[in-house]
Amino acid sequence: MALYPAVLIGGPPNSGKSVLSYNLTQRLRERGVPHYVLRAAPDGEGDWVCEARESLVRTILVPQDWTHAFVEHVCESLMHRPLPLLVDVGGRPTPWQECIFDYCTHAVILTRDEAGRAAWLDLIKRHTPILLADLRSDLHGVSRVDATTPVLEGVIAGLVWHRQVSGPVFEALLERITRIFDYDADELRRSHLSAAPVETAIDLARLARTLDVPFTGDKAVWEPQHLPALLAYLPEAAPLGLYGRGPNWVYAAVALLAYPEPFYQFDARLGWVAPPDLDLEAPPAGALLRAHLEAREDHTHLAFAIAKAHLDYTEANGLVASPVPAGRGVVISGKLPLWLYTALALAYAPRVPWVAVYQPRLHDRAVVVGSRAPGVAAGDVLRSPPPEPKV
Repeated sequence: MALYPAVLIGGPPNSGKSVLSYNLTQRLRERGVPHYVLRAAPDGEGDWVCEARESLVRTILVPQDWTHAFVEHVCESLMHRPLPLLVDVGGRPTPWQECIFDYCTHAVILTRDEAGRAAWLDLIKRHTPILLADLRSDLHGVSRVDATTPVLEGVIAGLVWHRQVSGPVFEALLERITRIFDYDADELRRSHLSAAPVETAIDLARLARTLDVPFTGDKAVWEPQHLPALLAYLPEAAPLGLYGRGPNWVYAAVALLAYPEPFYQFDARLGWVAPPDLDLEAPPAGALLRAHLEAREDHTHLAFAIAKAHLDYTEANGLVASPVPAGRGVVISGKLPLWLYTALALAYAPRVPWVAVYQPRLHDRAVVVGSRAPGVAAGDVLRSPPPEPKV
């Protein structure tokens, strides 16, 4: 079993597990508690669901079926976790999916009725997690604490996207998880940075403070206008490693700054990884990575989609990216792992005048991460809403 705890958050479908996970991780980040949320169900949800406008969520959210490969990947991530984890599992696990539970140290169950509660209590008892909380989800009710020992029990209300969760039960659960995840953040950071495969490994949080980027709790609030100063501060065309939370466009821009020298990024599931090399050619039938190309007035928007629940880093060899018209900038979008965003930026940058990355938090805008075109610079923002991806 891995050193760090993994808290499973489970319950029947539509009980509010993903909303609870999102709110917990936001508050843990504010407290500076090192952790990561592992989305252990192929429903397509994540932090971006709460940060993007609802119409875009309906466009991008593409739930997938459970597969043995997906479950194996989740178990592998749990076995080698480099951080404490919140593990958001699906609502209807079958016996062959329950192996995920055996890699978790603790559990929180969230149910709406007694039948669901009994089923999930039985499921937890069949496996190894220590039950931390047995909670009733009531969308329109009033939160209350019914018991605090040995298990937190009570009603938690208002678990809906785009609404901040609060109340006595949520606060009590947050305190318990904070204590379980009580690892020295500086020690974890030093351990991870010392394992970097390059001499210059940048801690994004420390760099943000150096550049006077504002913070919410321990989370740096990177905005496109910060990008020129960030790139001017770091060495160009030198081997670089990037560590910490940051938007996809920050990672893509630093990867392009390092090019043609090696670039590595710290992945909370995988540790240090390098973006895979991608060729630009028409994807073959059945390709795992596909793109919907849409010509805009002055650029091509590429909305990428993965043709299954999860794309594992070990499957990256052999991936190809769709070719684009010459002489036009490119905007990249899609629900993709961060290492794939950096790989796509590196693949297109030598072949197009400029590359920009779309992020849902910026609504219909994309951030230029690299440019060889006069009048276009890294940090520039342009309007480019993503087309509907076709999988």
